[in-house]
Amino acid sequence: MIPSEKIIEQTERWITDVVIGCNFCPFAAKVIKQQHVHYQVEENSSIATCLIGFLNELTRLDEDKSIETSFIIYPNYFQLFPDYLHFVSIAEKVLKQEVYKGIYQVASFHPLYQFEDSDINDAANFTNRSIYPMLHLLREENIEKALQHYKNPEEIPERNIEFAREKGVAYMQMLRHACFGI
Repeated sequence: MIPSEKIIEQTERWITDVVIGCNFCPFAAKVIKQQHVHYQVEENSSIATCLIGFLNELTRLDEDKSIETSFIIYPNYFQLFPDYLHFVSIAEKVLKQEVYKGIYQVASFHPLYQFEDSDINDAANFTNRSIYPMLHLLREENIEKALQHYKNPEEIPERNIEFAREKGVAYMQMLRHACFGI
């Protein structure tokens, strides 16, 4: 079993080298630089305990306004992408049930991420292929503020897809795999 500290270091490297390095999220660099990110490694191996961890992370964000964004990392669970998508769906329902809709947003990342109707070998999938299954919780108010200062934010996903396809699968795989080398 990999220690939580190592998993967090690898995740930080993935965010720095892939997400920020490829400019997949033009807003990430500032938050990372200011260290307004919390990383939670969940060792649990059931949906019920993962949901409790998810709710705990929402509570942490409620109580600590200095945290702008949080990553919940599941290194030992949700290895199959369909199982992970099922959990994402449940997490989004929980947001609505717990009256967090409009306050927090869930972004999803998985090592086998595949966009609907895309080929599994499409380099575009690497825009959301992380080194571990994880949920990314974001404060919606911060997203809205960041978007006000970014021209044509609706073009970000298409630009990311074009970048990943131009670089190709081999490059994107190499970049992601290098994150484990810490």
